[in-house]
This record gives sequence, structure tokens and C-alpha cells, in this order.
Amino acid sequence: MKYLLDANTYIQAMNTYYHVDFCPAYWDWLDRQFSQGELASIIMVYDELADDKDALAIWVKQRKNQFIAVDDALTQQAFSSIANYTAQHPYFNQSEVDRFLAGADPWLIAKAKTTGAILVTQEKSVGTNSTKVKIPNICQQFAVDHIDTFELLSRLKAKFIL
Repeated sequence: MKYLLDANTYIQAMNTYYHVDFCPAYWDWLDRQFSQGELASIIMVYDELADDKDALAIWVKQRKNQFIAVDDALTQQAFSSIANYTAQHPYFNQSEVDRFLAGADPWLIAKAKTTGAILVTQEKSVGTNSTKVKIPNICQQFAVDHIDTFELLSRLKAKFIL
């Protein structure tokens, strides 16, 4: 896989610009990219998305094989480094650190780091003295490339044509 998808890439697409009711081609395109080995996500993202009864949860539950494990030693080590950095950061608010470490985000960054994948997220960077923990900032700290959904579509030359 070349790209790892954050939960918010699925959620924002389903809730706004690529809802399955009016843009099923986007979701078919995702399936094609997964089958070609371009995309993946991690099992924690699956858990976050499947824990509902909405259209996205239904779609995700039919595609559990698109979500990979993070239990390998390299990913575990990378996660540990990310957790230590985050916990010891002088500006991060403790509740932000707790929220970040309890979710999929640090695992996603760790998996991207160990596989050389580019992380795809809709999150935006915050200033260096911010109390918030954001994926782009942690990616930058750990030399993990990241892009947003629209850059992914551009790089993979997606076309949704009527």
C-alpha cells in the first residue's frame, strides 16, 4: 500500500461531498484502489467506523479486509515513540493527549512510518505552541508524509464521469 486513510477521510466524504447516494463512483473507486494495493487503513479505523448503524458503517463492515493490523513489532515500537513524544510535549493539553492516544491516530502514524506509506487525513496543522494534538504535526515530527483526500484523488488521477 502507498496510502493509509484516516477515519475522517471516510466520514467527511460520506457526510458531505461524496455521499454514497449521489456519488457511488467515489466508493467504487476506493474499492478499486484497495484491490490494486494503493490504499489501506488500519483495524482501529475500522473499529471507529463500524461502531455505528449508518451508511458508512454498513459499507465498512463489508470491507474489513481493507483494514490492516498494527500488532507487528516495528509498528509497536513506532507507536511507543509517538506516545512518549506526545505525553512529554510541553504544550499539549492532557485531555488532548489522552484523546489522541486513545484513538487510531497514533497507530495510523506509526503504521505509515514503518511501511513508508503516505497518510491521508483531512486534519490541518496547528501552530507549534498549540495545546491540540493533530495528525499533521505529529507526522512532521516523525518524518511521515501526509496529504488530504483531494491531493490523493489528484495523485491517483481519479475521475468520476457521468
